[in-house]
Amino acid sequence: METIMALSSRINGLVWGIPMLVLMVGCGIFMSSRLGFVQFRRFGYTMRNTLGKMFDKTEVEDGALSPVQAMTTALAGTVGTGSIAGVAGAIALGGPGAVFWMWVAALFGMCTKFSEITLAVRYREKNEDGEWIGGPMYYIKNGLGKHWKWLGGLFAFFAACAAFGTGNMAQINTIATSIGSIFKAFDPAFTDAQLKTVYIVVGVAGAALTALVLFGGMKRIGAVTEKLVPVMALAYVACTAIVVIGHIGQIGFVFRQIFQGAFNPSAIGGGMAGAAILAVAKAGIGRGVFSNEAGLGTAPIAHASANVKHPVQQGIFGIFEVFTATFVICTMTALAILMSGMAPQFYGKSAGTDLTILAFGTTMGTKIASIVIALSIAMFAFSTILGWALYGVRSMEFLLGSKAVKPYQVIYVLMVFVGANLELALVWQIADTLNALMAIPNLIAVIALSPEVVRLTKEFFSREDQNAEKEKKEELAA
Repeated sequence: METIMALSSRINGLVWGIPMLVLMVGCGIFMSSRLGFVQFRRFGYTMRNTLGKMFDKTEVEDGALSPVQAMTTALAGTVGTGSIAGVAGAIALGGPGAVFWMWVAALFGMCTKFSEITLAVRYREKNEDGEWIGGPMYYIKNGLGKHWKWLGGLFAFFAACAAFGTGNMAQINTIATSIGSIFKAFDPAFTDAQLKTVYIVVGVAGAALTALVLFGGMKRIGAVTEKLVPVMALAYVACTAIVVIGHIGQIGFVFRQIFQGAFNPSAIGGGMAGAAILAVAKAGIGRGVFSNEAGLGTAPIAHASANVKHPVQQGIFGIFEVFTATFVICTMTALAILMSGMAPQFYGKSAGTDLTILAFGTTMGTKIASIVIALSIAMFAFSTILGWALYGVRSMEFLLGSKAVKPYQVIYVLMVFVGANLELALVWQIADTLNALMAIPNLIAVIALSPEVVRLTKEFFSREDQNAEKEKKEELAA
């Protein structure tokens, strides 16, 4: 097992090395320049037509989700344990400067995700059940041409496998261990045998809830995430705000550390002595990519189901999605950790929820903090299980047709139980590798199809500008 772990770690270090991070951020920079930095120029429009219409009830045709349901399903898969444990890990490895590079990745990632989603809606198709299906495998096949279908097949294979690790077993395992930490916080004498019982209960409950939602089809997944995602995001942000407000006097110092640490990490001191800018950037960009999934190609699978008339109409939800995942949720986690003063003792070491619980504990107490973090992780991780279930199902459907959907769903549900009761260090590493392998065909397709994204974007906003000008003239005339 140690040999397999070492080999997997080496492969993971290669596929998630500097070239991959350069490719991810480079794609964002390339698309941003081609689209005239649409994520900045049209940010106000994006907020008005995403957040501003969050609670609008629109009629949805059969075989589709509402634009908001498609977005919350994608956010469900995106906003997972990485928003809590992942941010803590980035700060531990890269110091405060990692937060700056996480922001940089997100600024350009907004345009990458905008492009992915636009392409997913543009090249989607309907399956045997009359449902809209799409994603990288379909915009590779229908956009690049059928002779490139093998590349779409590679993406689908990696995604279908990664769903079991990243979106399933790793998530339920995190839920189980987080709930176990509550029992340990209140009763230090809680035994390993008792913890195993907790994990079994969590596995059974998680599998049952997943089956209840998953076997209801795409519509039920959309209906659940539409209610769950806003509640969990707002509740978590409110809790982090309590920690931030409790240490508000540190805010200026922390922002100085973030910007100073991005370019001079050694000046932060402690475990950051001798740290290189490259290492800090890698920690921040790497965690940033995991926090918002821009470039991985997963979110477009959910967005392809949206009931919209124009691809860009759904594409702007990608900008909002990255903004929410990174600039709101991940940033609030980072500020809570840094302002609490708990981070320095972890610099240069491995950290996750333990650091986040300590940070929250400075204002709430350790016991309350362990409950808050465990409940937050439970909601975040369960929503990720649902979002990735859709990604896995659609990928398997592309590979083997609709006949493969039900068996895949059954295995997916069983893996929820299994994942709650296993040590998953190797699963995490393999899942990380599969995520990187997914991203490569997706980014190739996004760059190759960039002329179509440019055309659609110009077409959409030209029409929107004309309509806005017409309405303005009518108002003046009235």
